[in-house]
Amino acid sequence: MAEAYIESPLGITLIEGDVEGVSKISVLDDKDIKQSETIPQELQEVARQLQEYFNGTRTDFSFKLNPHGTDFQKKVWNALLEIPFGKTTSYQDLSIKLGDIKAIRAVASANGKNPLWIVVPCHRVIGSDGSLTGYAGGLWRKKWLLEHENPVKQQSLF
Repeated sequence: MAEAYIESPLGITLIEGDVEGVSKISVLDDKDIKQSETIPQELQEVARQLQEYFNGTRTDFSFKLNPHGTDFQKKVWNALLEIPFGKTTSYQDLSIKLGDIKAIRAVASANGKNPLWIVVPCHRVIGSDGSLTGYAGGLWRKKWLLEHENPVKQQSLF
């Protein structure tokens, strides 16, 4: 398993993967970790696409994913991939889409265990009331990501 560390506006990002695909992308709060001097061949495309995302020139990703999780978690993560760039959904709506409104806590739990930060856009899931509910990377990062993906603010005409 290869790994690389890249700088992002939200902290150092760890990328792990191999020829089967990327299995983990996470943001770290450890300020002692520095960007990798060289990026392993199998992670170079991932690093490039993440930098394009942060630069505002990429809205989706095209590298191979290989997350590790239960079948249910993978089902939830696949549903997250269908949330369009710049849009949000609620945990309740996601549960309904997956076929069981009563599974809202299980869906939220799977969402919180998403191993592919940003690429599987768990940050696009909010509370039914529009609130920024829990986020493993910290609510300030969730807010940043949502604002980054939706920079155009509607102005009042009056």
